[in-house]
Formats: sequence, C-alpha cells, structure tokens
Amino acid sequence: MSNVQSLERALTLLNVLSEYPEGIQITRLSEQVGLSKSTTHRLLATLVHMNYVVKDEETEKYKLGFQLIYLSRNILNSIDVIQIARPFLEKLCHDVNETIHLCIDDNGEVMYIDKIESNQTIRMFSRIGSRAPMYCTGVGKVLLSGMSEETYRKVVSGIDFVSRTAKTITSADALAEEVAVVKNQGYALDNIENEEGIRCIAAPIFDFQGKIIASFSISGPSNRITMERVQDELVRKIRETSQEISRQLGYRI
Repeated sequence: MSNVQSLERALTLLNVLSEYPEGIQITRLSEQVGLSKSTTHRLLATLVHMNYVVKDEETEKYKLGFQLIYLSRNILNSIDVIQIARPFLEKLCHDVNETIHLCIDDNGEVMYIDKIESNQTIRMFSRIGSRAPMYCTGVGKVLLSGMSEETYRKVVSGIDFVSRTAKTITSADALAEEVAVVKNQGYALDNIENEEGIRCIAAPIFDFQGKIIASFSISGPSNRITMERVQDELVRKIRETSQEISRQLGYRI
C-alpha cells in the first residue's frame, strides 16, 4: 500500500518541529523538510486549526501544540516499568546526587522515557521523549547486550558510526567487543563517547522472563563521575538498583 503523501508530509513536519521547542519559521522549516513554502503553509494551516501546531504571531515561528500532549496522555502511564522503577530511581538520584535516565529501545534508537534531575548546578539537557544513538551511550549498549543475534545484527547494520567525541566507538567490530564486555560485567559505560565532558554508567532492567526491557543510567560531568567514583561507588549502587527494580517485575536472579 502506498503512503498517503499529504499525511506523510504532515507527520514529517511534526517530527521536525519536535526538534525546535522554541519554534521555527516557515522558510527554514520548508527547507528542512524539502517542500515548497506554499505546500508547507497549507499543511501547517491544517495542523494549526487542529491544535497540533501553534504559531507565535510575534516571531512568526511554529512549534508543536498541546493536542499532541492530549494524544500521548496515556502512553507513558501504560508503561509499567516507569511506575515501578521511579521510586528506586528517585532513591538512587538522592544517594548519588546525579541525573538519572530511564530508557527503552525504539526502533534501534535509545528513547528517554523518564528523567530525574539532581540538585547540582550543572544539569543535563536531555528531555523525556528524545532519542539518542545506541553505539555511543551506556543505556544503548545495555539494550544492545540484551538483543537476540538477529535483532542485534539488524540494528547495528543501520548504525551510522559518527565520531561524536575522540572516544566514540566508530566501527561495528569495536562495538561488538564493547557489548561483549557489557554482557560479562552487567553494566555499561559511556566514557565521554556521546558528549564532551559527560560520563554515564548504565545498567539493565529485566522482566520476569529475564529479558532486558529497559536500561537506566547515572549521568554527569566527568569531573564528578570520575572513573574512581565509578569503581568505588557507582557500579555497586547501579547493580543494586537494577536488581531491586527487576525483582519488582518478577525477575529472579
């Protein structure tokens, strides 16, 4: 069945708008999606009418509307792992005073489904609903470590290994070696691989069948998340939290 072109274009507009929380003007938006300004305007007019998009009359910028929140009102609440994991992740955040992320696999990418901020002055810019690559994040490596061989090969074959920092893994072979280490030790590191100056340690969440259904991480500046602190404190605490959450989901070690 062929795609309905106007619907596909409208959804593409929404996807692009999601990357601009402060809004974007129509000329730049039309360039981003590869459509004429007139076509983009017609699509936006419909989306604005239905409250999927709003227009700031002063800046003439378009951004996502509240109708999308209405549509998604029950999605995150239906994911049991968020509700079950949150008290344990809040405790972990309190103990280590660093940002905690909870993530799942979304079509071969990491999706952030919950975030608990520390009270540190330097904070993470990640947002719930945003995505990140698998190969250069601790949470992504954990999710990769739980995949079947077939799924793993499919996901890795679609990765564009971009060097985000000097420490980023840039090949499938190097990633396979790293994932093997993650499987063996039960946790993963983003050792300043995705963002300069940021280090993360991540661990899995298992369901009652022993399948990794989510991952979570402790993230912060590398001057606070030192390798010494990782080994002396954070490995133990993230493993304990992983076990506690997984037990709540029926996993028996």
